[in-house]
Amino acid sequence: MQPKRTTAKLIEGPIGKTLTNMTIAMTLGMVGMVAFNLIDTFFIGKLGTDQLAALSFTFPVVLVVSSIALGLGFGASAVISRAIGEGDQHKVQRLTTDSLLLSIIIVIGFVTLGLLTIEPLFKAMGATSKIIPYIKTYMKIWYLGMPFVVVPMVGNNAIRATGDAKTPSIIMLIAVCVNTILDPLLIFGIGPFPELGIQGAAIATVISRFTTFSVALWVLIKREKMISFVIPKITEIINSWKQVLFIGIPIAGSRIIIPITIGIITRIVSSYGIKAVAGFGVASRIEFFSLAVVHALASVFGPFIGQNLGAKKFDRVHTAIKISYRFSILWEIAIWILLVSFRNTIAGIFNDDAQVISTIALYLMIVPISYSMQGIFILSTTALNVMHKPLQAAGLTIIQMLILCIPLALLGSYLFGLTGIFAAITLSYIVSGFFSRKVLLRFCKSEIK
Repeated sequence: MQPKRTTAKLIEGPIGKTLTNMTIAMTLGMVGMVAFNLIDTFFIGKLGTDQLAALSFTFPVVLVVSSIALGLGFGASAVISRAIGEGDQHKVQRLTTDSLLLSIIIVIGFVTLGLLTIEPLFKAMGATSKIIPYIKTYMKIWYLGMPFVVVPMVGNNAIRATGDAKTPSIIMLIAVCVNTILDPLLIFGIGPFPELGIQGAAIATVISRFTTFSVALWVLIKREKMISFVIPKITEIINSWKQVLFIGIPIAGSRIIIPITIGIITRIVSSYGIKAVAGFGVASRIEFFSLAVVHALASVFGPFIGQNLGAKKFDRVHTAIKISYRFSILWEIAIWILLVSFRNTIAGIFNDDAQVISTIALYLMIVPISYSMQGIFILSTTALNVMHKPLQAAGLTIIQMLILCIPLALLGSYLFGLTGIFAAITLSYIVSGFFSRKVLLRFCKSEIK
């Protein structure tokens, strides 16, 4: 009996309509997952400023793990989407199965490392002895639940490679719903549930992520038939890992630079007090929410380009890039206007401390003007990765974060305080956005004809 063939759904039909429909479907899940973090922030903010600051310190570390998972996921998606475009079903199954196996092996190593380094790591980031106990309580549980974070990210990217943006969104929304229900119950001890504080938020996160783990595996095994239970030759597994890691390592490495940079910026901000850290942590989460639609577009943009490259339909690739750029600019201009207009109201949702609110509002007044160009940057690096140019994409991230953002933030802090730090972030987004666009378009002209 022949295995079910995974068909290339993205190599025909109107480009704009295809991208729009997929992005709308993906946006629901992407916004949901960003809301996942904002919900945690909202409820933990009710516990107090110290707990909110503790969560802010954990954010860069959580992002490092997510970056590794996304690197593996995007690497898998890039090679799987191309295999689908080529019509090679055996290759699709092997790449999917071996990607998940690789993610499990990597998780085991990072869980061990994470549990052994909680206190020294967060002290180095500027966490005080008053905050460390809250961080320990949260991260010990979070690390143990790490497999349920990483495996679904890789699995959802494999599903997305088929051109199905709706199912990954539904999977992510399930997790959001579970987390939204469990957060208040476990944090505040409502009804028969114990009052666990910040520990309850960590437990709610692990349980909700377990739901995505279970559903994603069911879809890949039962519905899409993309998982193979045939024991392969070790050379086949290694070959799959090489293909995934060729793209995945530079993506993961470049994405890890982002939370490392946030961690360094958090350290710089910590010199202005724990309330400033709390405000910066909330603002960072609002930023992720504000860019969620562009991230959703990038998530479907990658498989679209991958399938069309595999089918050698290069005109569709060029058109997709132009349409996506135009959308990013217009959408993020609208987001900028919204955030600037309602910055104080938005800030007041998460905490009632005046300094926390003023820090959030200051960030929202300065940084969102650059979100259009940050959207261009996200789309450009995604396209380069799928085009098997991961080193160029990683180089762009290094320029943005290490060469521009951190040095400018140090200079800005010295000259203008928090305002200078936030202005540095803005400038780094704008410059790197213009540069990434130039790099991608030059590559398209010279190598994709």
